[in-house]
Amino acid sequence: MVFASPVASIAAFGALIGLPLALASAQAQTPPPSSPPVATDAAKPAEPELTAEEKKEKEMRRACKVALCTAFHVRKPPAGEITCNVMKSWRKEQIVKMIGRGGITWPYGAARCQTDLKFNRETLIKAVSEPEYEAQFDRHDIKCEIERATDKYEMKVEIAPKVTFKDGRAVKATMNWGKIDAPTLAKGALWSATAADNSLGVLQKTVVEDINDFIGAKCLEVKDEWTAK
Repeated sequence: MVFASPVASIAAFGALIGLPLALASAQAQTPPPSSPPVATDAAKPAEPELTAEEKKEKEMRRACKVALCTAFHVRKPPAGEITCNVMKSWRKEQIVKMIGRGGITWPYGAARCQTDLKFNRETLIKAVSEPEYEAQFDRHDIKCEIERATDKYEMKVEIAPKVTFKDGRAVKATMNWGKIDAPTLAKGALWSATAADNSLGVLQKTVVEDINDFIGAKCLEVKDEWTAK
């Protein structure tokens, strides 16, 4: 499937830093703060060296990551809001690999997205502690800058994600794409792609996988920080 638009990147953005949302713990039925088992990464390819900009973005996201992982694993405090401004850049090769899992091709270059996250702690905790739970999240506005061969263009989209959890794992996810603000030519392709995802869930598998990976492997990367809470 070819999406002549950055829709899949935004969906992945939602999953990786917007939708780590209410995700799933493989140890959801055990007393917190036990951690989910994570497969060895011995077979994983070496990660590319981060640029100075990527390192800065990663450090800025760290506090948000710790707050989300604390809600999933420690489950304290039981109420309140988690809010943070998040920015993420992707190299073209990262996007190609990421969205290729869904049979989607990427005709553009690098992308950089930003959003203000807002999650209810009670919703996050229920997602990983109840036998079955449907989490409806607030609307999020995502802004992305997409590189093309000779220029860049900016687009803005709205999502209001809904994620279904069973035994602490995400099993279904819908992005619920809303308003789109983009250049005229891109907007038509975006509208078609987001409409297809809203009705057919073409990106669901990728989003669910990334959600579950966040609460497992990604949270273990900052375990020392959330176990100290």
